[in-house]
Amino acid sequence: MEDQKENIFDKDGNVKASHSPEDDSNSLAKSCNRRCGQKEPVEAPPSSSKGEFSDPVYKEIAVANGHINRMNKDELRAKLAELKLDTRGVKDVLKKRLKSHYKKQKLTQALLEGGPTDTYYDYICVVDFEATCEENNPPDFLHEIIEFPMVLVNTHTLEIEDSFQEYVKPETNSQLSDFCVQLTGITQETVDKADSFSSVLQRAVAWLQEKELGTKYKYAVLTDGAWDMSKFLNIQCRVSGIRYPQFAKKWINIRKSYGNFYKVPRTHTKLSSMLEKLGLQYEGRPHCGLDDSRNIARIALRMLQDGCQLRANERMHAGQLLSVPSSAPVEGAPPPHNPRCRN
Repeated sequence: MEDQKENIFDKDGNVKASHSPEDDSNSLAKSCNRRCGQKEPVEAPPSSSKGEFSDPVYKEIAVANGHINRMNKDELRAKLAELKLDTRGVKDVLKKRLKSHYKKQKLTQALLEGGPTDTYYDYICVVDFEATCEENNPPDFLHEIIEFPMVLVNTHTLEIEDSFQEYVKPETNSQLSDFCVQLTGITQETVDKADSFSSVLQRAVAWLQEKELGTKYKYAVLTDGAWDMSKFLNIQCRVSGIRYPQFAKKWINIRKSYGNFYKVPRTHTKLSSMLEKLGLQYEGRPHCGLDDSRNIARIALRMLQDGCQLRANERMHAGQLLSVPSSAPVEGAPPPHNPRCRN
């Protein structure tokens, strides 16, 4: 039998430890306080207090968590089916989904803030570049972007709203390797007919501006790992003689978010593994940038549905990859601007 103590969550919705219902009440009080935009006290008042945190809703959530912890996989699926929620995924994923449902339900009933997604951004823009490659890339291999896809996720409707895709003509090594063609499905003829990266980036920026991202709507870029921004985009901007775009200097690395939220090691956060754990199957052609982006978007949507608060966790500074601490204020990406030449 599983431990009967209830779990408490950090502000990203992750289980931090097992404690008593009173401890859970304090943790959830802090979490709710953050969402309501109130200043968090150093310590939450004890549950016996008659203050604003003495509302029994926190104990109800803690009790519900404890009950969910004691359910087996069949019981979890039956309850999710009864609530008309998705029943796919491994046991830990099902627990997260059910706990998230009850948490939102209880907080909404208590007239506390708890929207359908409880997210930091209006939109998430998923990017998954494809780049030139060899079967055994030497350490100094110059990867050039050959496919520029973006998939736009609406965090309020929890749907993929639109997508952008263009192919790019490599400038330094114009001939694709046989391995690259087989891996990506992108032919030499396709890239020969394509435009330069600078021109494609300019049209991508126009597409983001048309969506009013960074002006009317708060948004963030999301990638499957750190390479798309820290390596591919960074190298490509140097090759094309343009400055690294400001809107891509911070992003959500979904592998980090997924591992932290579902408590799995980083070795289990490949795209195929994440899909499998969530009970999903890959749709489309692997290593097609647009199809990869759509599947990454499906994972992000499921994580939002399961109660994860996706937020930027990596950034570029002076050409170096750095982590964004969870204590940092949450900011949306800046409005996108046309690429500028390097000085």
